[in-house]
Amino acid sequence: MRTFAIGDIHGAYKAMMQCFERSKFDYKKDRLIVMGDVCDGYPDVRQCIDELLKIKHCDLVIGNHDMWALDWALKGDKPEIWTKQGGDRTMASYNGGPMPQTHIDFLKSGHLWLEVGNKLFVHAGFEPDLPLEQNSAQVLVWDRDLLKDAWEAANYRREAQITKYDDIFIGHTTTEIYRTLQPIHVCNVWDLDTGAGWSGKLTIMDVDTKEYWQSELSKDLYGGTPDTLKIRI
Repeated sequence: MRTFAIGDIHGAYKAMMQCFERSKFDYKKDRLIVMGDVCDGYPDVRQCIDELLKIKHCDLVIGNHDMWALDWALKGDKPEIWTKQGGDRTMASYNGGPMPQTHIDFLKSGHLWLEVGNKLFVHAGFEPDLPLEQNSAQVLVWDRDLLKDAWEAANYRREAQITKYDDIFIGHTTTEIYRTLQPIHVCNVWDLDTGAGWSGKLTIMDVDTKEYWQSELSKDLYGGTPDTLKIRI
C-alpha cells in the first residue's frame, strides 16, 4: 500500500481524475488522504464525492468549505459568506438538494487532524504550543499562521521543525499566494493546495517518497474560473 495526499479539490473532478491517472493511484490497494475542501469551487462536487467513495482506503481531513457544505446538508444553512465562496456551485451540483446520505456520511467522517506514523495531516494549521486536542476546530480548519511562520523561518535560514512530526501536510492556503503552483516545503511543513479551486492545479503526493503529480490548470480544464461559469440551481 502506498499512501497519497491530495490537495484541496474544490469540485474540480476533471483535475482530480488527472491526478489519479498520472500517479497511477490504485483504488483497491493504495490509501488516499484528502486534505479537505472537496466542496465549493468548480461545479462537480457531487461527482468528486461519488468517485472518492469508490476508494477502499480513503480518509478525509475536513476543511472549512466541507463544514459549510455539511451545515447546508444537515440544517439548510446558506450564509452569504459561503454562497459567495463557492457554496452556490456546491448546491447546484446537487440540483439544490438534498445531498445523498452517503455524501453526508463522508463529510461527517472527516478528521480534524490525522496522524500516520510520525506524519500529521491537518487542513489549515494549528497552534504548536498547544496539544492538538486543545486546538479548536476553528483553528484547525482556518489557521494560516503555521505556514507563514514556517515560511519566515525557512527564509531566515533557520533550521526549524514544527513540533515533533517529521512531516506536516496542510492545504487551505493556496501556494499561488507565494507565486508558485508547486507544493511548498518549508521546515517540516508541506502545503499541497496548489490552487485547483481557482486557476491553479491539483496536486497528489506520495507522502513517503514526496514524488508528486499535478493536473492541468483547472481554469483550462473547465474553460474558465469558478466565478465565470454559469450555474443553475
